[in-house]
Amino acid sequence: MKKFFSFMLVLLLAVGLVACGTNNGGNNASNEGNSGEGQEKPDTIVMGFVPSQDSDTIADTVEPLANRLSEELGIEVEGRVMTDYTALIEAMGSNEVQVGFIPAFGYVLANEQYDVEVILKSVRHGSGTYKAQYLVKADSGIESLADLEGKIWAYPDAASTSGFLFPAAQLMDEFDIESANALQTEFFSQGIAAGGHDTAAIAVYEGDADVATTFDDVRTTLTEEYPDMMEEMKVIGHTSDIPNDTISVTKDLDEELKQQIKEVFLSLNEDPEMIKIMNEVYNWDEITEASDEEYEVVKETYAKFKDSISF
Repeated sequence: MKKFFSFMLVLLLAVGLVACGTNNGGNNASNEGNSGEGQEKPDTIVMGFVPSQDSDTIADTVEPLANRLSEELGIEVEGRVMTDYTALIEAMGSNEVQVGFIPAFGYVLANEQYDVEVILKSVRHGSGTYKAQYLVKADSGIESLADLEGKIWAYPDAASTSGFLFPAAQLMDEFDIESANALQTEFFSQGIAAGGHDTAAIAVYEGDADVATTFDDVRTTLTEEYPDMMEEMKVIGHTSDIPNDTISVTKDLDEELKQQIKEVFLSLNEDPEMIKIMNEVYNWDEITEASDEEYEVVKETYAKFKDSISF
């Protein structure tokens, strides 16, 4: 697992992320439709999703959303479920995916590596920000962040903002930990990349880990399957505010098409069925415009975090 973690960090932070496919001929964008140098009108738009929960059904869930965008844009739109945020970033870098639903940290990485542009973000419970939480068993005896030393940590994905970046940076600051590797190997006894916020929480619930870092509050999404989730699991702390998840686009999309995509997504706020889909997929209540400046706090956290990594 430690080797896997190191590999993930190298993969995330390397300047040359390996592309998911070919850059020429294998992507969905047609060079024949260029409206200007470096800008493309694709024959097909691929929207990339990474499941935070319920990964088995997300492809079917987003199909009506893809169909709606296809009707509005006059271009075929496909929803594609990626294995993790790293795969989504790579796919946007190679133009296999043109529209990505990615969290703040994933956006920062994609922007740094491939000039991916944020155009929209989510609103949850009336807010454009949220916090990450530390989740443990109610009877674990763990009462504070200091009690986590020597425990097993379950996080969703190494490119998850709330699941990894902000909690890791907070713990490294609070306990004067010099590197991410030291956090994994010296503070915690082990780190587990669980694959999703729900599966990280379930790992703790089932006794496979001692603490999970997730969005606040992942427990509410699990009560149908685990009715005693709220009683069996407790929150011992939160991070600082984090900008909400993004809808981001690749740099080579035609500017007019980017604006059309933005307008279609914003129009979904008036369609309860479409918003219901976004709520089922990512717990989004609304979609609003966003700019790169709003993610400066994430860039600053990442820069501090990045500088402390030892390979």
